[in-house]
Amino acid sequence: MNQKDKDKWIFIINPVAGNGFAKKYAAKIEEKIVEYNVNANTVFTERKGHATELAKEYANNGFKYIIGVGGDGTLNEISAALVNNKNVAMGIVPAGTGNDFIQILGFPNRFDDEHWKIFFEKSTILMDVGSCNGVYFVNGMGLGFDAQVASENYTKDGKEKKGGKDKYLWHIIKTILFYREKKMRVVNNGQSYETECFINTVSIGRRFAGSFFLTPNAIANDGMFDVCQIKRLSLFKRFDLLLKVPKGTHINDKKVNYYQTNEINLDFPVEVPFHVDGEMHYSSKFHIKITPQAINAIYNPYGNHYFKN
Repeated sequence: MNQKDKDKWIFIINPVAGNGFAKKYAAKIEEKIVEYNVNANTVFTERKGHATELAKEYANNGFKYIIGVGGDGTLNEISAALVNNKNVAMGIVPAGTGNDFIQILGFPNRFDDEHWKIFFEKSTILMDVGSCNGVYFVNGMGLGFDAQVASENYTKDGKEKKGGKDKYLWHIIKTILFYREKKMRVVNNGQSYETECFINTVSIGRRFAGSFFLTPNAIANDGMFDVCQIKRLSLFKRFDLLLKVPKGTHINDKKVNYYQTNEINLDFPVEVPFHVDGEMHYSSKFHIKITPQAINAIYNPYGNHYFKN
């Protein structure tokens, strides 16, 4: 860029993302702002939900590009303030731990010089946004095994339990061994049925927990959710299917019900944990719907993004 970018940018940095990596990365952000002659400010979040407040404030004050620096939780908060505001573009500089959302946009988990150049080209695309009980998500939400593992590490108000990270592998093993599927009623396209699921994922993106491609066929702007419902499994079958998930080949198994929908309702007899873009929540009833092409996102048109042309 030869002359200064006239559009106003704000980089919203979550200092605790990536175990503090995002805070250290702030110096790199400032360096790139100068290198690419961008009309930008930076600001740090101070608490849970603060990124939503900041994104709304800066969008209302005429900022064209609202960029999160952090992980999926940071991006989720920012996107919640920008749904249906197509005059503003959302972006993410990945600085979290899992960074599942970034692969939708065609960027890697960490930027190198090439990706910074592409990022500041400002190519944008409209993508879908989901909501579960009024809570927005841009990657996906899930119930069952993965949500139970997460609930072992976090309290109901979203705080990490003492020793949570050190015990994460133990929580995975324990949940594989002892998790008991719960009955749920599914209402989809006018049809209602009962089932018991080991995993129930409703998504716009493809990847969860860094390497699990639970919905490997998902397209982020087709106006449809991809749903992966893995039925009740024996202990052996749990290990068998979980080993297939990183490659996405689990969807060929007869124990997996994989389909698309734009709205679905789930009903449990008891309250259960669920995650929305990695953030923990609890409920017994779920109303999940999609809003097509509701948010404008910076993406890499040259990378392996998950959008239809």
